[in-house]
Amino acid sequence: MGTMTIAAELRSLSVKEYHRMVDAGILAADERVELIEGQLYTMAAKGTAHSAAVTRIDRVLSRLLMGRALLRFQDPVQLSDISEPEPDVAVVKIDPLDYEDHHPTPGEIFWLIEVADSTLRRDRDLKMPVYGRSGIREYWILDVQERCLHVFREPGQTGYGVQQTLSEQDTLAPLAFPDCEIAIWEFLRWAKPGRRPSHPQKPDQDCVEH
Repeated sequence: MGTMTIAAELRSLSVKEYHRMVDAGILAADERVELIEGQLYTMAAKGTAHSAAVTRIDRVLSRLLMGRALLRFQDPVQLSDISEPEPDVAVVKIDPLDYEDHHPTPGEIFWLIEVADSTLRRDRDLKMPVYGRSGIREYWILDVQERCLHVFREPGQTGYGVQQTLSEQDTLAPLAFPDCEIAIWEFLRWAKPGRRPSHPQKPDQDCVEH
């Protein structure tokens, strides 16, 4: 007998339906899932390397962007009616209500950052195209295993037109804040415990306001 192929039809969830599932107790309010393109994905457990990298990003960006942007950590952003992921870091516009009445939307997002300890494939192959199609101007993946930063710019329907990988010795200024030079090594564990890397450093000062 020949092999029978069965095509499964997947039903997409909307953001409203996803929220109703939480309200009804079908999903716990603190359950680690995120809605991407209408499908629920379980979020990976946060390892120590991942958590430490997020802490470093918080320290660096809080210093550089104080009063210019709001930092949100592992909180939802609403990209469309069927996508509400929870990126590790969202750098968003300052909101008078601190987004109490809604989650940030693409027009309110400066750039997004994911920290990849064991999630590089998901962050690159699943999330990157969605962020690009949603018009997120800039997306970074910090790879803590390979000690590098993947940078994606020029969003489009298939993802991003410009992609580059920077080493820990490089510096980078985000598109939204070109006066803010960030040394990538500051996001990473020091190569030798107790010793700061010998990479060239920028002056330790806030960005210049325009």
